[in-house]
Amino acid sequence: MRRHLRLYLTAARFDLVEHARNRLAMVLVALFIPSWISLAYAVIPSRPLTFRLRATGRLLEPAGNQITQITGAINAVTLITGFMMFAVTFNGGRFDRRLAMAGFPRFHLVLAKTTSLALASGAIAVYATGVICTAWSPRQPVQLAAALFCGAMAYGALGVVFGSLLRREVEGMFALVMTSLVDAGLQSPLASVGTNSAAVQFLPTYGTMQAATAAGFTHTPLPGGLAVQILWFAGAALLGLLAFHRRTKDALTTRSSFHRPWLARYRRPAAPARATSTPR
Repeated sequence: MRRHLRLYLTAARFDLVEHARNRLAMVLVALFIPSWISLAYAVIPSRPLTFRLRATGRLLEPAGNQITQITGAINAVTLITGFMMFAVTFNGGRFDRRLAMAGFPRFHLVLAKTTSLALASGAIAVYATGVICTAWSPRQPVQLAAALFCGAMAYGALGVVFGSLLRREVEGMFALVMTSLVDAGLQSPLASVGTNSAAVQFLPTYGTMQAATAAGFTHTPLPGGLAVQILWFAGAALLGLLAFHRRTKDALTTRSSFHRPWLARYRRPAAPARATSTPR
């Protein structure tokens, strides 16, 4: 039991160190999130915007700059988290294979990546919620942070999928950026007022948008929106697990073939056959 715990903690430490070395991601978290949220609040007019919240059917009239802040926070949090997990998966592919060859079970490696994703998502979600609270007071700040956390987890899992399947870094970055732009653009109340298309319910952050909007302007809890995001995370995590399993399978095969000659070295040689005399 202690050995499994030690292997898990070691793998988790490696992932967290890799995140900390991603200076661009740290700069984006520290500067891009507050800058984008503050600009949305300062530039967008504060006149009320009327739209219907799909999850509850209730008409809302929030200030335009406030709802834009929530949309911008979702876009920033999910995109940065997806970028962080893509970078650690894409750049750490060889290191993951080396850990597998060294005897680390793949379950421990996957659990370590999930732990680092949860810690990064939680920290970024709380940070973005705190920035929003400096401008105005959401009705349910805890639910707002939970919605941002669930959306970040889903996009982090998508980042693992892109990092495991795509061959070039530019392909993964383009896939993440375009997915986030389409996702946030189609759901933004400023761009989709009056649309009744049910297609938006299948977007990756639909549950996050519904839960975060309800948290900002109503007192109604919306656990269903969080549940939808958990399902998105579970589906993306399953795809990432399959891709990770395929990527490290070659390493385990190499490891077994590498150790086979060494095991043969230490085998006890067979006793020589005794010579038997045959009668003449």
